[in-house]
Amino acid sequence: MEDLVPELNRESARLAREVCDAVAAETDIPRYVAGVLGPTSRTASLSPDVNDPAKRNVTFDALRENYYEAASALIEGGADLIMIETIFDTLNAKAAIYALEELFEDLGRRLPVMISGTITDASGRTLSGQTTEAFWNSVRHANPLSVGLNCALGAEELRPYLEELSTKADTFVSAHPNAGLPNEFGEYDQTPEEMAAIVSEFAQSGLVNIIGGCCGSTPEHIRAIADAVRPMAPRIIPERSKACRLSGLEPFNIEADSLFVNVGERTNVTGSARFKRLIVEEDFTTALEVALEQVESGAQIIDINMDEGMLESKEAMVRFLNLIAGEPDIARVPIMIDSSKWDIVEAGLT
Repeated sequence: MEDLVPELNRESARLAREVCDAVAAETDIPRYVAGVLGPTSRTASLSPDVNDPAKRNVTFDALRENYYEAASALIEGGADLIMIETIFDTLNAKAAIYALEELFEDLGRRLPVMISGTITDASGRTLSGQTTEAFWNSVRHANPLSVGLNCALGAEELRPYLEELSTKADTFVSAHPNAGLPNEFGEYDQTPEEMAAIVSEFAQSGLVNIIGGCCGSTPEHIRAIADAVRPMAPRIIPERSKACRLSGLEPFNIEADSLFVNVGERTNVTGSARFKRLIVEEDFTTALEVALEQVESGAQIIDINMDEGMLESKEAMVRFLNLIAGEPDIARVPIMIDSSKWDIVEAGLT
């Protein structure tokens, strides 16, 4: 049904627009339509094949085109803002952000953007392995109206990660958790009153500006939540000092009081004869060990350069970075894409 996406998005946004306008006229309170861009069924950072860690079943550009089409139809239908949500892979989210920037440029106007990630389990990480703060560092450049967390967990389980986000994000914070955790039949048993009691504490503690519900939430849940938080003050956005905020799977912040930054240069074919030989011979397994050695020896960033006449440099860059994405002990630090050729830089970034 992929060919129906524009029609489905346009018509669902149009229906929501009609209802919002009717309720706004009735209550004299503005109501807004958020057009949602979900994560898709593909992941740009993880391999679908255990035997080939560098393999991907979707490209950044394919995702970008899909998101552009989906968002365009939502806006055409009357969406007031776009929400990129249930993000389990930040690279997917970056493709969505890129698509929106292209779309806003083509339309000649901007809409507010909300971004909401998904912490998949008690590890406190997204499916692609990022911590909450690293996720925020990765999407901050979009200047979103809000950043938040949703799905996967119930409100109780989500709270510690939401608290971390509320102290790190210098924008509004949202949350729409599930109505508890699913039972053995995949159903959600948490009552509206139980859910409202938990999420109202979020508001009471000053963790959120926008609150709602995800899986298992019914109109009754949303009504109970709205009634519970109505008298409470919204979260105050913290002021954060200017800093260079980077991320691999974990955050790396260069603050005013930071000392030197240790950049590992051994994964550079122009700086290491051994690494160059491994890449030319396509011994990527041992080449990954070179990257790991650098991180274990204290490199806070690793520099990757494949500029060598004997190499298909773009292909080598993409393959090596895809392999690194599957190695959390390496991917925890930020990557510095290093090349004298723009198309290789761009391929590395995507």
